Amino acid sequence: MGRLGRVLLVRGLTLLGVLVAVLLILVVSLGATGLSDKILQAVIGEELRGLRQTLAQTIRDPEELERVLLEKRGQLMEFYGLNVPWYHRLPATMLRVLTLDLGYARTIRSFQGSSRVVDIVLERLPLTLIMVTSALAITAAIGLAVGVRLATRVGSRLDRAASYISAASYATPTWWLGIILILTLSFQLRVFPFGGLHSIPPPTEPLIRTLDLLWHAVLPIITLVLASLGSWTYVVRTMVLNVAQEDFVLVARAKGLPEGHVMRKHILRAAAPPILTSLILGLAGSMGGAILTETVFNWPGMGRLYYDAIMTLDEGLIIALTYLFTLIYVAARFLLEVLYVIVDPRVSY
Repeated sequence: MGRLGRVLLVRGLTLLGVLVAVLLILVVSLGATGLSDKILQAVIGEELRGLRQTLAQTIRDPEELERVLLEKRGQLMEFYGLNVPWYHRLPATMLRVLTLDLGYARTIRSFQGSSRVVDIVLERLPLTLIMVTSALAITAAIGLAVGVRLATRVGSRLDRAASYISAASYATPTWWLGIILILTLSFQLRVFPFGGLHSIPPPTEPLIRTLDLLWHAVLPIITLVLASLGSWTYVVRTMVLNVAQEDFVLVARAKGLPEGHVMRKHILRAAAPPILTSLILGLAGSMGGAILTETVFNWPGMGRLYYDAIMTLDEGLIIALTYLFTLIYVAARFLLEVLYVIVDPRVSY
């Protein structure tokens, strides 16, 4: 194993340690604060209330009813692990999640009625990729092309106009922009559907159903692109402009090299690492969804799932989703470590 391989191995193990640390902090937060016990006690209380209503129709003796409920409560306490301290119960959950045994959600179900966290995530993740990740990819492609062009025209009218547009785009709340677009393009002009995954009634033919899903995703994608395009363009413009002022670029131009060659081989290659960092971490973060945008458009993606898990205090689902989001981040960071060596000639391990 060469020096580069050893360094990447160390970086990989370090990122793995970050993954374990995040889960450990989450487990300690849930356990030491007593939130985990409160969640499980609330779940047991709901189950006992439903059981009381059912048993009251067959058991007329109040004392016998209370005895049965007390016995059932003891069984539920043992089933959920409340008969042992949290530091005995939650580490087992953490170790199970680390092996991608994500377990079951207590309150949230998949579209097919499954309570397995894997089934729920596999349904929600493609929806987030269609909306949030697609919007980010479109934004990055346009922003990269426009940002590089602006960096070559500093101080021009186009550059000043882009600066104003960037500030307005960055300051515009995505949820507010989504509501405005729904009111204008959906309710008034009736160009796009106002939300949801499918039309009512939903199409049954697979191809038509897929096209209908993509049609419902157009307006949320437009919203996300408009809200982030200005800031992304200006970030690319700033990164490229900073590199263009470096000494090695001035030397390349002094040698009489064509401007296109200087831009491709010197400026863009040196500016690639920070641009790649923003792009790849942004793509990794997009898989976590966009809570407010998904709520405005009634789009059941990963962001909405995480929000629902927190609101319903679904402890197992919260831990599983936190682990998955951290795992995606760790994979993205390790990918960046490899790409830095490829795209940046100044990087040497």
